Amino acid sequence: MEVTGKVKVVNPEQQVSASFKKRELVVTTEEQYPQHILIEFTQDKCDLLSSYKQGDAVKVSINLRGREWVNPQGETRYFNSIQGWRIERLAAEGSTQAPPMPTAETFAPATNVNEDEPDDLPF
Repeated sequence: MEVTGKVKVVNPEQQVSASFKKRELVVTTEEQYPQHILIEFTQDKCDLLSSYKQGDAVKVSINLRGREWVNPQGETRYFNSIQGWRIERLAAEGSTQAPPMPTAETFAPATNVNEDEPDDLPF
């Protein structure tokens, strides 16, 4: 699955335990009702966020994760998380336009035009 939008927050890396670290990213979607999606990057994926900052347009590849937990009273609870595994910077709007057309002065005029010569153009 993928989430696209603009980076709202890039949190610092958190060392949760001696062998586990995570880093959180919040992406704001660009739709009629924007959503602020919290995405976790864990372990070696934390480094993927180093070059991103607030306002960057991104596409994040994610996995939905769910887990079950039984509390000391015997009640079962379920938790979901969104885990990121790839992030790409999207081109800024307007940068995907075609290059401008050169002006007519850029081209040299034709010198050997023969109006009586047939051509193969269909119109």
